[in-house]
Amino acid sequence: MLQQLDLFGGEPTKVTGKPAEPKKKSYKIAPPTQLVEDFPVDEPAEDSTSATQLSDKPIPVVGEKKAKRGRPASVRATTDIAMLDVPEDSVLYSKQYYPIGDVAAMFRVNISLIRFWENEFDILKPRKNKKGDRFFRPEDVKNLKLIYFLLKEKKYTISGAKSFIKSGKKVNERFEAIESLKNIRAMLVELRAGLSQ
Repeated sequence: MLQQLDLFGGEPTKVTGKPAEPKKKSYKIAPPTQLVEDFPVDEPAEDSTSATQLSDKPIPVVGEKKAKRGRPASVRATTDIAMLDVPEDSVLYSKQYYPIGDVAAMFRVNISLIRFWENEFDILKPRKNKKGDRFFRPEDVKNLKLIYFLLKEKKYTISGAKSFIKSGKKVNERFEAIESLKNIRAMLVELRAGLSQ
């Protein structure tokens, strides 16, 4: 078989059998202890509880939330719509153009979503400079508000929103009526909050 040489002057020795495998060491690791708010901590009993008995209980992690799949609930969607920063018409028409970053900030969406809506809906026609930057007129911002309302609040699909917008003047009249009712509701909510104080 194989012979092993002795480097310090001895005779070569024959190795018989299989070489010895290194022993695997097993470590007992206690679960990590972590301070968690509002998590009841059981006091250890007088008899010492080992770490292996504690590992049966799951330890929740602070700040970890389970991700939900699918569309957001309608309650959350309506609160998102209430948080829009689109100014009133008098303030909106004070400027001729709004850069795409400002428009995205008004609607609290990504710039890429505004660009996607521009490609999908023919009523959006922003001006572009030589560099390719998009500048939206106040009319475009109002049309974006209509698109946002149809897609986010009414849960229309893109094709459904396109056909709804193509139906004509009734769309704008309905949307303006809904907007005025929302403004009245917001005013009444503020009035009620003022009375309760």
